[in-house]
Order: sequence, then structure tokens, then C-alpha cells
Amino acid sequence: MSHAQGYAAQSAETPFAPFRFDRRELRANDLRIDILFCGVCHSDLHTARGEWPGTVYPCVPGHEILGRVSAVGPEVTGFEQGEIVGVGCLVDSCLQCPSCGEGLEQFCENGFTGTYNGADRVTGENTLGGYSDHIVVRQEFVLKIRHSEEQLAAVAPLLCAGITTWSPLRHWQVGPGSKVGIVGIGGLGHMGVKLASALGANVVAFTTSPSKREEALRLGASEVIVSRDADEMGAHMGSFDFILNTVAAPHDLDPYVSLLKRDGTMVLVGVPAEAHPSPSVGNLVFGRRSIAGSLIGGIAETQEMLDFCAEHGITSEIEMIAMHEIEEAYRRMTASDVKYRFVIDMATLDKAA
Repeated sequence: MSHAQGYAAQSAETPFAPFRFDRRELRANDLRIDILFCGVCHSDLHTARGEWPGTVYPCVPGHEILGRVSAVGPEVTGFEQGEIVGVGCLVDSCLQCPSCGEGLEQFCENGFTGTYNGADRVTGENTLGGYSDHIVVRQEFVLKIRHSEEQLAAVAPLLCAGITTWSPLRHWQVGPGSKVGIVGIGGLGHMGVKLASALGANVVAFTTSPSKREEALRLGASEVIVSRDADEMGAHMGSFDFILNTVAAPHDLDPYVSLLKRDGTMVLVGVPAEAHPSPSVGNLVFGRRSIAGSLIGGIAETQEMLDFCAEHGITSEIEMIAMHEIEEAYRRMTASDVKYRFVIDMATLDKAA
């Protein structure tokens, strides 16, 4: 075993505090990765605060991990010590079921293992994530990083925010000639705008805040619609091929469904704590429109996204924080006061402890 240092929530009510624990011995196909940066996802907050059911404490969140390989098991191929790599939301799956066979490990029919708050497939022990100095992961779930070193902190959120938006854009074949709407300009939405634009689509951003108009245009949108403005919404009725809805709060879906062309699709990637109001069936039937969902992405797809982003110079918009600032970061995330993703500099972990 290796002795790890991290930051953990001991309960839903207690603040994060230094936490020492043991990582497993390297199995034959494992890598040990010394963590350099870890992005802060809203899922971290939901889990640590017990807002989603099933949190096991102590909880060490973090699934947007960038680090350096410090040791490899004897059967590891394709990775070597000193290499910069990434770890996202998954650290294991059965690799045997039809979904895994198609490279869709996030839909593993025997259940994937989350990077944190999951059950290790061998021991059953609770997984502990990236708010720590190192992690041990099987090689099949480790990703190559081809961005330059000065970009690494801003690459970390691609491991969740990037793949969560990339996967539906690719599955629904967004590209040149597509008119694409991105609802919400936050941690997910800003990546949706960047990626859809880089794929060649005509990107229209939706926001409730007129103050975000210039920012959305800077990110790559060709037009910005204030969704509370009925005239702006009405001018685009029946014109979208695809809408990616990143909002994780309950809201009326019907105005967006009405913007879809015949056979258009709106994909939901935000999971609200309470259900959306039920959409109008007529709005779907008269136009053969669809509402769908999408969950992160598989490992091959994530590697494809990382390579695409490296080629096109795409990273996340981030604010760097020290480990001891995580409680304030959570408070600000709850208030939507971040543009657009916090990233922890793990070099600050020693000072935090």
C-alpha cells in the first residue's frame, strides 16, 4: 500500500479537512499517478453534501484529474513513468458486457466504478478521488494528454465537463450545416459552445442573463438568445437541428422543444434535484421531435475528445484555487459565482494539511 494525503468530508454537514488513507498496492495493470491538478465538479458538491443518495463517508471527491505517472505495474503497456495522464469519472467497469464491448463503459450493464464513491470491483472498498496527492488506476481507464504543460490545469475539467458535452455532440452527429443551441453558459455550457463551434456548427447560446451575451460570443457562439425574451425565442421557432441543455435546475422544456425542426433532438445532460415539469406530448408528436439524455462518455470517446481539444487548442475556462479554499469554492458554485470551473492546484495540499 501507499500512504495518501487528501481532503475529505466526514459527513454531509462537516467541512472538508485533511485526511490520511492508504491506496492499494499496484495490481499488474495499474498505474500510480501523482496528482497535479483536480477540477471541481458540481457532482463533487452533490455527493459530499449528501444531496444525492448513497454517499459513503469519509468522501474524497474529484474526477477531473491531471497528473504524472510515478509507478507502473508489470503488465502495463503504453504508459511509462514521468508521463502526463488524465483520469476522469470512471476507474473500472466489467469490460465484458455489450456496452463495454462498444466502448461505452459509462453504460456498463454490470455497473461502472466511479472514481470516487464507488465500489472497487476486487475488494468492494469505497473509491476515493482526486482531492488527494496520488491515485492508483487500472491502465484501461487512464487517458493520454497531448496538451502543453502550461495548459494542464485548464485541461483537467475536460475529463468531465468536456466529455459530458462532447459525447452527445458526436452521437447526434453535430457538424458543419448543423444549427445547434446550447442552453446554459456555465461549467458544462461553456464547453458545449466551444466544442460545437470547433466541430463547425452554427452555435446559438441560450442564457437567462443578458450580461452573458458578450461572453458567450467570445466563447464561440454566433448568436445569443435571452430565453426570457419571447420575441427572441419566437424568431427561432422550428429552426434547430439539435439543442444541448446543460441546466441542472427544473425548468419548462417546452419553449426549447418548440425551437426544434422536425426530427430535431434536445439532449439533457444536467440532472436536477427535482423533476422538470412534464413536457407537452403534442409538442413532440407534431414534429417527431425528441428529448433524450446523455451520460459522460466512454474511454475511447474521451480520448478522442482530448485529442481533438489538443489539436484545436481548446481548454476549459478556469479559476485556480488552493486546497484549503474548497469550502469557499463550493459556496460560490452554489451561487453560480464561477467562470467557469474551479481547479485545485494540488501542490497546495501540503500547506492545507
